[in-house]
Amino acid sequence: MNMPPSKEPYDGYCGTSYAAKMLGISVGTVQGLVEKSDLKAWKTQGGHRRISLLSIQDYQRRHNLAPASMMQGEDRLRVLVVEDDESTRLMLQTNFDQWGLPLDVVMYASAMEALLDMPSLQPQVLLTDLMMPNVDGFEFLKTLSAHNLFSNLAVVVMTGLSPDDVRAKGGLPDGVQLLQKPIDMDWLHGFFDALMSVRQINRRSRPQAA
Repeated sequence: MNMPPSKEPYDGYCGTSYAAKMLGISVGTVQGLVEKSDLKAWKTQGGHRRISLLSIQDYQRRHNLAPASMMQGEDRLRVLVVEDDESTRLMLQTNFDQWGLPLDVVMYASAMEALLDMPSLQPQVLLTDLMMPNVDGFEFLKTLSAHNLFSNLAVVVMTGLSPDDVRAKGGLPDGVQLLQKPIDMDWLHGFFDALMSVRQINRRSRPQAA
């Protein structure tokens, strides 16, 4: 496997989940492309695979693939979900698909993997569990709050903890929405509807270019 270039300009990178979303293929297929050197990639010291964004775009050009919608414009909402429970991830994705909203969703099973991809993905909405192995949701949000890049991120915490339990563990940053499990999907649908409405109003209120 290729190592990260030391003398070439930094061109951005992402993980396998984001690469799969961009190319419209499975994570396993992305891993196969990396092994065949069709995509330029390397591993971090922690063992996480990083894939060059330029090599993904080059692969799209070589194979006449249209860029994924998350690479285009601002009509779609970029959503990142961090949830270690696979059944919950599948339930959320099923509902997202049924709603028909313009959402580009990337799912992660760990906060550490999500943190590595967020500078490339630049999500506008984060849905995260709290009780996860290794880096839990509390530490995840604390890390994010230290970065101005994510100061405008809309965050919803999905948890089985009670509000008292959450406060006992240090609480949540200001502005974070608390959504109890089992997840109220009607509430979540309304949350996304509201975000889309605000975005449309903001776009209409922008001065038109001369």
